Amino acid sequence: MVYHILFTKDNIFSLRNDAYNGVIDRNITEYVPNLAYLPNSHTKQEKDGSIGAFRASNLLASSPASSMASWQLNERLLNLNEKSCHQGICSDASPVLLLDGQGFALGKINLGELEAVKVSRFKFIWSNNTQDDKKGVTFYKPIGIPDGFYSLGYYCQSNDQPFRGFVLVAREIPFKSESTHISTGIASPALRVPVDYTLVWSSNDGSEERLQGCGFFWLPQPPEGYKSIGYLVTCSPKKPKLDKVRCVRADLTERCENYQVILNVGTRFSEFPFQVWSTRPSHRGMLGRGVSVGTFSCNSCWVPGQELPIACLKNLDPTLHAMPNCDQIHALIKHYGPTVFFHPDEIYMPSSVSWFFENGALLFRKGDSVGQSIDVDGSNLPSGGRNDGEFWIDLPSGDRKNSVKSGNLGSAKLYVHVKPALGGTFTDIAMWIFCPFNGPATLKVGVMNYSLSKIGQHVGDWEHFTLRICNFTGELWSIYFSQHSGGVWVNAYDLEYIQGNKAIVYSSKNGHATFPHPGTYIQGSGKLGLGIRNDVARSNFFVDSSTHYELVAAEYLGDGVVSEPGWLQFMRKWGPTIVYDVSILPLVLRYSMANIFIKLPVELYGEEGPTGPKEKNNWVGDERG
Repeated sequence: MVYHILFTKDNIFSLRNDAYNGVIDRNITEYVPNLAYLPNSHTKQEKDGSIGAFRASNLLASSPASSMASWQLNERLLNLNEKSCHQGICSDASPVLLLDGQGFALGKINLGELEAVKVSRFKFIWSNNTQDDKKGVTFYKPIGIPDGFYSLGYYCQSNDQPFRGFVLVAREIPFKSESTHISTGIASPALRVPVDYTLVWSSNDGSEERLQGCGFFWLPQPPEGYKSIGYLVTCSPKKPKLDKVRCVRADLTERCENYQVILNVGTRFSEFPFQVWSTRPSHRGMLGRGVSVGTFSCNSCWVPGQELPIACLKNLDPTLHAMPNCDQIHALIKHYGPTVFFHPDEIYMPSSVSWFFENGALLFRKGDSVGQSIDVDGSNLPSGGRNDGEFWIDLPSGDRKNSVKSGNLGSAKLYVHVKPALGGTFTDIAMWIFCPFNGPATLKVGVMNYSLSKIGQHVGDWEHFTLRICNFTGELWSIYFSQHSGGVWVNAYDLEYIQGNKAIVYSSKNGHATFPHPGTYIQGSGKLGLGIRNDVARSNFFVDSSTHYELVAAEYLGDGVVSEPGWLQFMRKWGPTIVYDVSILPLVLRYSMANIFIKLPVELYGEEGPTGPKEKNNWVGDERG
C-alpha cells in the first residue's frame, strides 16, 4: 500500500495509491477514480450523477479536474523538518508555513515559455484484440484539460498494469511574464496546430466492411520549425481535426528515444509489423533538460539509433522552480524513506563512514607500505582529481581487521543525494549505504550451488537505491534498485510497504545489492543456466532511512546550502585491487571460466576497490535501466 501527500487549503492528508488504480467504464469510455479508497474524514467527496466521477475541485494537484484556482494558492502547509540540510538524524517538527515562490507539488510546472500540467483522466479510444485481455494494450485520449491548455498527444498502457498513467498538456506563457522568452527573442508562437496528419498504421486489413473495431494511428505533421510531441489514435480512417493537438516550436523541445516496448504486432496478426514504445528524453540525468510528456512512439520499421519523428519537451527555466526546497527534501524523506532489511544470515553489516574511519581504516599511497589513519570526517583525504590509482583506502591490520569487516549496524545511515530528473519535473533522491566489506559470492550452476570462498570479496562497498518523486504532485512514482552492474526501476504500486508510504528495500546477503521483494535472484546467464545468487529476506537487521540519514548533496539548491562532507570529495578507491586466481574455484568450473565470467556481474572478474558515490556515473547521469 502506498500513500500520496495531498495538499488542501485547510489540511493535509494521504491518499491510498489504490485510488489511482482506476476503473474503465466502457459505456462512458472514461477513467473513473476508485472512490472506495478516498479518505472520507479529510475532504468533501461528491459524485457527478451523469458519469459517477470524483469531483476533486477542492484538492490541490490531485486531478486534472482540479480548478485552476486551487493551483493559485500562495500558501500551503506541509509537515516539514526544520533541521538544517547537513544534519543527519531528523526528528518530528511542527508544520511549517511555506512562503510564496515555491513551485513543488503545485500541479503545474513552468518550463520557460510553456507551462505544463499533468493530466490523468482519459477517454477510451481503442484496444488491440487479443485472446487474453490482460495482455492487450489500450489507447486513450486525455480529457478534462484545463482551459487554455492543449493536448500534445495521446496515451497508452498495457492492460495488465494498474491505471496510473499521465500525459502533459501545455499552454504558452504570456509574453509579459518575466520567466518567458528564455531561449531567444523569437516572435513565433510556442504552440501551433499541425498542417496535416500522416497515417502511420491501421489494424484494418484494407477492407471497408471491417472498419468497426479498428484503430488508426496518426502522426501530426508540424509546421516548419516545429516538432510533433505525440501520436493520435482514432477508430475511423478519417483524419482527426487539426485543432485536436498542438506542435511545439523546435527550440522548446529535446530529442527523445524509444524506451520499453508496449505493443508488438507481428506479421502473424497483421500484414505489416507494428510496434508501440514508451519514450524518454535521450539526454537524461542531473543536467538533462528533456521532459517526458507521457505520450508513446509507434512505427513499422524503426531502426535502433534512428531519430524519432516526435520529440519531448525541454525545460528552459534555469531556476528549476518545481524542485523541492531544503525543508521539503526532509519532509519527503521522512514521508517516503524506505526501511532497508538485511539478510538474517548477513555477516558483513553496514556502518557509518565516520565509524569506519574511527575504527582504523587506513589511507594508502602508491609506493608506501604503511597506511595513514583517516580523520573522522575524512578531512585529510585527498579531494578532487580523478581515480588515478595513486591513493586507496584499506582495512586496519591486526585484531581490528575482522571486527571492522563486520560493520556496525547501530551507526549505519543512508547518505542522500538529491538531484533533478527529467528536466526538473521529477526529483531523484539517491540513498547511498556504506558497508566496510563485501562478502564472497555464491555461484549457481543448474541445481548446484558453489561457494566462491574469496571471489566477490572487496573492501569498501557502496550500494544505493533511488526514490523518484513527481514534482507535479509530490507523490512517490518509483524506486530504482541498484544491483551490481545494473539495476531496475519498480513502480510504486509494485513495491512492498512496511508503514504508510514507506517502502521496503531488501539488501542481498554478502553483496548488498538491492531488491524490491524477498527471494533468490540470479544474475548471470539464463541460457547457460548459471549466475550469482542474490538471497534477500526480512530479518531483525534493518536501517530506517526516514530517520537515519544524512543529506550530503543537492547541487541545484546552490553553493553552501548543503555542506558536503570531506570524504565525499575522495575520488579514488575505497579498497585495494584484488586479483583472483581461478584455482580457488571448484575443479568442475575451471575449464570454462572464460565463458562464465563474460556472463557474470563485472564485480566478479577480479575486484578493484569500488570508488565513492561521487565518482559513479549515475551521480550526474541517469540510473542504468
